[in-house]
Parts: sequence; structure tokens; C-alpha cells
Amino acid sequence: MSAAEGVADATSTAGASDDTAGAIPETDVLVIGAGAAGAAVAWSLARRGVQVVCLEQGDWIDDADIPKAHRDWEVRGRHYWNASPGKRRGPADYPVTNLGENPVDVYMYSAVGGSAVGYGGHFWRLMPSDFKTRSLDGFGVDWPIDYEDLVPYYEINEQQMGVSGLAGDPTAPDRHDLALPPVPIGTIGNKWIDGFEKLGWYYWAQSQAILSVDHKGRTACVNRGFCAFGCPSGALSLPSNTYWPEALDAGAHLVTSARVREVTIDDDGHADGAVYYDADGVVRTIRAKTVVICGNGIGTPRLLLMSTSERFPDGLANSSGQVGRNFLPHVQTMVIAHFPERTDADRGAWGGTVSSRHFYETDPDNDHLRGFAMVAMRGYSPLNTALQTAPWGEGHHAALEHHLNHEATIWVCGDDEPEAHNRVELDWDDLDAFGLPGVKTYYTLSENSKKLGAHGIQRATELAYAAGADSVRVLGFDSILGWHLLGTARMGSDPTDSVVDADHQAHDVPGLFIVDGSSFATGAAVNPTHTIQALALRAADRIWELRHAE
Repeated sequence: MSAAEGVADATSTAGASDDTAGAIPETDVLVIGAGAAGAAVAWSLARRGVQVVCLEQGDWIDDADIPKAHRDWEVRGRHYWNASPGKRRGPADYPVTNLGENPVDVYMYSAVGGSAVGYGGHFWRLMPSDFKTRSLDGFGVDWPIDYEDLVPYYEINEQQMGVSGLAGDPTAPDRHDLALPPVPIGTIGNKWIDGFEKLGWYYWAQSQAILSVDHKGRTACVNRGFCAFGCPSGALSLPSNTYWPEALDAGAHLVTSARVREVTIDDDGHADGAVYYDADGVVRTIRAKTVVICGNGIGTPRLLLMSTSERFPDGLANSSGQVGRNFLPHVQTMVIAHFPERTDADRGAWGGTVSSRHFYETDPDNDHLRGFAMVAMRGYSPLNTALQTAPWGEGHHAALEHHLNHEATIWVCGDDEPEAHNRVELDWDDLDAFGLPGVKTYYTLSENSKKLGAHGIQRATELAYAAGADSVRVLGFDSILGWHLLGTARMGSDPTDSVVDADHQAHDVPGLFIVDGSSFATGAAVNPTHTIQALALRAADRIWELRHAE
């Protein structure tokens, strides 16, 4: 893979995939997508002796393509590593057009490891209330599972990924100690703690999928910072350096540069495989007893809607009309604080300081339902700081010197109610290199989300000044940050208003499982990767149990 082709991974495993697997005509379980969910499913099943083949549209990432391994890492990060497929336009991408009153700047990667290759490693569990927001608050819909159903899988994932953090959070249920101690919070972490304590607000050490100490053959974080630009040391825990090596050792096959055109069904309506283009553009068919789609909240509805037939003219598993609906990107923004003294923002894990769910639950005194998390972090990278604060011309250097390494950010992430008009649709006017449709996303903030977002900005601004900031600027909601792509094939008990059941099996299609962020019933107000993987591990158990019940 060349640098121009896309994204990177902290551990080069090029060649670990089974290129001959393209010729495999059938398998027990076919997994589509090698990201956070696909890796966990493949790992869990392959270790039990199940024959697993995974088709991944992207490729492995070579160490040489990690931006942070180069002096011009920020320039690289804005081009071939850009989180937005519309800006990156790599050969593994497909067109994405973002519309609506508040368009989402969709961030996703096609690569082994999926969108996690460009994440910062924030690793939250959901709260028990997140699964019952309709019953508790009249908000959204209830999940058909509870927090307790995921606890054993959260625990497995924390050990497997190598999560650093601190048990004992007084706002969360009891839990075992995390795999590793917290990553260092640095100078700015102590400032944020001062702010929280002045205001009397709760805070806690941020859990990170970043190694604070050596773990399972990988070395600890060396504090290079700005983790989303890649981690040359391999301390950032990714599906590609945790789950995939073990899954491949256990016998799983991973076929890269495999662009799936449709999921197929047999005469009885049972999922039985997929049609895809291999690395040479040859159309291939693979049969499977079970098909698991792990394509994220954009790619999964795209594939389902492309998989039409006489039985499913509106798209596979879409009798409810809910495929692509209820798009949940979270109510996200950044409040950026300027401090008179240096913040050492360039040292340490970008998100690895302290965080708070002080305003997470519904409060009857608020004018909105549900709440938000605040993650008090380090500041932006030099080029991003310059582009935001120091226009070219006279005064450029003075402005940059004023802001650079004197800033820190508070990321606000609010709960987002599922609404049918927020959606993902096929775009037949903008095709990929194989003639397959791109997608259009439509998103508009609800009145509740607008009020919740305004409240989050207000509280984050208070925190910034309490921590010693002398000025604050806000990114706002134009456009919506698009890291979290959820809800577009949601889980539920009623086949008329959901796509999959509590086991992630499609209501309409036996043998078809949908396991990624698209299956979220509601979005909660924290980063979803940990929960996506916990759900995937649970779904793998259900697939195993169903196979042995036959």
C-alpha cells in the first residue's frame, strides 16, 4: 500500500492476510469489514475452531505510511490520512455527500482496523441508564438488552485491547481494575483538575486504549501526542495490533481490497454469502452459513440497501423501512481554552487527562432531556492551531506564538435522540470506481440537541475559566463532528421499527448478523468503540450458541 492510498496502522502486518483466500468458495462464517467489530467477531469465533473469512475493502497499513513517523506529519494528516473520505478520496473509499440543516462531516477509514486507525483511544463504557432512556426519561427508545448483559464482554475487551485507566469511578457501576494504570495527565491535566475542584464538579481519570506500561509484547506510550495521526510506537491499541494477529494465528482468513457488492440469500431467504470485487477487479462469490456485516453506521446501511432482490426490493433486512434511518453522530463540539502559561499540549496522549459525566443524566432543572460528557484534553496540533488562529500575512507569527502550546480543549459529547429523518441513503449520481453508489447523509439537530449542545458549551466554558484560562473560543456545530456513526440498523424487539434483534440477527433474514455502531438503539454520550467491541464479542457468543442449537 502506498502513502497515497489512505490510512495507517501502528503495527505493520502487511502480508499477514491470506491472499489466497479470494479463491475460497465457501466458509462457515463470513465477516464483512475488518474494523473494531469485525476483528472481535473473527477473533472470538476462530479461537473456537470456526472457519472464518473476513472481506475488507481497504488494506493493511505499512509503518511507513503513519504520518507521525515523518516530520511533515500534519501535512500528511490532512491529505492521505484525512479522516473524511470526501477529502481523502483514496482508492478504497466511496463518495459521501453530507446534507441537512446541520451536515455531518463524516469521518471513517477503509483499512484493516477500520475507523479506529485514526481514533484517539478514548475508551468508555456506557452507563446503565443509556440502555433505558425511553423508560427513564421519555427519550429515544429502549435497547432490548441491559448494561449487565455487556459487563463480561467489556471486561474481555479491556484485557484484550490493553486499556489504561482507574477503577472506582463513583458515577459508574462497580468494575474490576482496568488492565493498566492511567496514562500520565501532564501539566494541563492538573489545571483541569483545579478547575473541576473549584466548581465542585466530579471528574475522573480518562480511560484510554493506550498502553501506560508494556503489555502483551507492545511497548508503553512515549508521549508523542496527537494520537489520531498514528502511533509509531504501537502503544495505541488498535484492532490490527490486538485482535487481528491472534485471529489470524487461530486460523481466520482476511482478504483485503475486497469490495462487497451485495449480500446474497438462498431460496428460503437465508443469508448465504456475498458477491465482491477482489484486488484485481474480478467478481467473486463466496458462500457462508452465517454472514456478519461490520461496515459501520454508513457502510452497513449502504451494503444492505445495495442488496436488493425480488424478496427484498427496498434493500436487505429492510421490511421495517428503518435501514439507514435514525442516524446518530452525537452532539459534538470543542471548547478551546487559552492559558497565559504553557500547557505542554504536545506531550502525552491527546485525550488522556481527566473527564466528567457530571451533567450526563437527565436533570429536571434543564430545558433538555439527557446530558453530555466533558473530556478535558490537551490542545490542538501546530498546523491546526495556525489554521484556526493565525491567518497568513502580517501578524501571523505573533498570533501563532500567542496560541501555540498555550491552549487546551474540552470536548463536549451529548446524547442524540434517534429521529427517522436523520438518515443515510444511496447516491446513484456519485459512484465509486466500480460503479457502485456512494451515499448521502442527512442530519438536522433537534431542538433538544440544540439546547443540550448549548448547555454543554456553557459548562465547558465555565470549566475553562475556572482552570485559569484567559479566553475561550468555540468550534460550534457547523459542521457536526462525524467520528461516531451510529443507529442506522438499530437493535430492537419489534421487527416493525428495528432491523436486528437482541442477538444482532436481522429480523427479516435468518443467518444475517449486523454487528457495528449501526445496531445502537440510542447513542449515549460517550465514544462508542468499546461498546461496539463488547457487542461484537457478545454477538459472536450468540452465533456460536445458535450454531450448536441447530
